[in-house]
Amino acid sequence: MSQSGSDVLIVGAGILGLSHAFAAARRGLRVQVFERSERSLGASIRNFGQALVTGQPPGPMLALAKTSRDIWAGWSQAAGFALQREGSLLFARSEAEEQLLEAFCRERAAEQGYRVALLCGARLKEIYGGRFSHHRAALHGLDDQQLYSREAIPALVNYLRDEWGVAFHFSTLVRDVEPGRLVSTAGVFRAAHIVVCSGHDYQTLLAEPIAQLQPSVCRLQMLRVRPKVDIGLRHSVLTGLSCVHYGAFSDLPEAAAVHEQIRRETPYLEAHGIHLLASPTPYGELIIGDSHDYSVDAGPFNAEQVDRWLLELAEQTLSASLDVVERWQGVYGAQGPAPYSLLDVAPGLSAALMHSGVGMSVGPALAEQHIARLFGDAKLFRRA
Repeated sequence: MSQSGSDVLIVGAGILGLSHAFAAARRGLRVQVFERSERSLGASIRNFGQALVTGQPPGPMLALAKTSRDIWAGWSQAAGFALQREGSLLFARSEAEEQLLEAFCRERAAEQGYRVALLCGARLKEIYGGRFSHHRAALHGLDDQQLYSREAIPALVNYLRDEWGVAFHFSTLVRDVEPGRLVSTAGVFRAAHIVVCSGHDYQTLLAEPIAQLQPSVCRLQMLRVRPKVDIGLRHSVLTGLSCVHYGAFSDLPEAAAVHEQIRRETPYLEAHGIHLLASPTPYGELIIGDSHDYSVDAGPFNAEQVDRWLLELAEQTLSASLDVVERWQGVYGAQGPAPYSLLDVAPGLSAALMHSGVGMSVGPALAEQHIARLFGDAKLFRRA
């Protein structure tokens, strides 16, 4: 069975695939999306739901995150999912971490237009009734957002299908793609262009051009927890540990002292790539993590000790005892030549791949740029 009548066929219903579908549909293009699972189950569902502007390095990634912020706001209102916009709190627990945050605010934030505020002394004690006063300072990232991926992604699928006419083929394996032609378990489909957004699956489609990127996979240990006493957390939470991972901070001279402190006092955190992230859900729970284990494939075995370190960090940071509700393994594509790749494989065939864990932060704007490059803005938007 061969079917035509579409302008764009998209492989993958994660955030990159859905973002491409929106960018194409709003140009009046006819779009179909193919997903091998019965629903989205990959990195876009397993993550923290943090759409961070503050952590992105200056330049293209920061610009993408800022634009994505506005896209998320529009989606939230139109698709009806919760979006927390009170920002993030990155806590400095040591003098070295505090000095790094001070340098960031004094130099980079002012120069590059990061919207942040450094909370110290009385200002730190004011937030959450003094719960975080045991820290030295907190960087309030005013542009950072928080969503609950398990609800936001399905809501976005429904919105694209119901409001924009995007056709979805779930439980459908795409076996092969070539310019303008897609072969799947649901038949053969044809369109002017095919975009492969296959996440960390580097073997099923376009294996040879993807192999040239020498990608790997990052495996994360993550937990959903409930505080024994409701703390009413409304912000995403990070610590100075994150400063050696995020490009907004990691290349500043003051980051070297933070890195050295981690190596000297808690080398196991560096060995397992642990830096605390905590994301509130709409139901009084928190998603916490994460660790980083890089390999060609994601191994199935989690280490209980890593979970214990994460829980210890979270309880210390939040001043709260936590009960574990759920544990799982996150996974995303990693370690390519850049944070993402847009591959022009052939006329009528391209791929969009993330090589870092910031797809929720930059994916919406990245897809907009990609579709604009492929199709331009010749067709009128059906709605703003």
